[in-house]
Amino acid sequence: MSALASGNTVTSQYVDVSAYLTSEADIEAWYQLRASLKQNFDDICGDTFCEGEYSNIESLRFRCSVNALTGRMGQCVWVFAASNEEVDPATGAVTVDARTWACQVPVAPRTTIQEFLTALAGPAPLYATLPRTQTTLYEGLGNCL
Repeated sequence: MSALASGNTVTSQYVDVSAYLTSEADIEAWYQLRASLKQNFDDICGDTFCEGEYSNIESLRFRCSVNALTGRMGQCVWVFAASNEEVDPATGAVTVDARTWACQVPVAPRTTIQEFLTALAGPAPLYATLPRTQTTLYEGLGNCL
């Protein structure tokens, strides 16, 4: 459960992570994390999530909220999109079935953005254990995609 969902009443002033981080190192860590997650997903998509009806699932955005005063995370969502197209042989019309997913990241209550960035640093954040949990982003995606 996210800190947001836990009803924590310390303060309700949440902002996007990119608006909260101020040091160059933290900003770089955030952008590197997002790039690594996208790459990790692209590396496994064809053998896992992209084997079914939607073979072209793409990571659109990984976005998190953080309490502006405490640095505690509120919620993270990883948004994906995909499509399946069919051509009508008689008319040439292309029918598109487009789909999006908003996957909730299992952020534990009271997790700080610093803990999150540290735990997911490195080339394979998709498989890193999330702070204060025993789960990974990869395991969370299995419940969403």
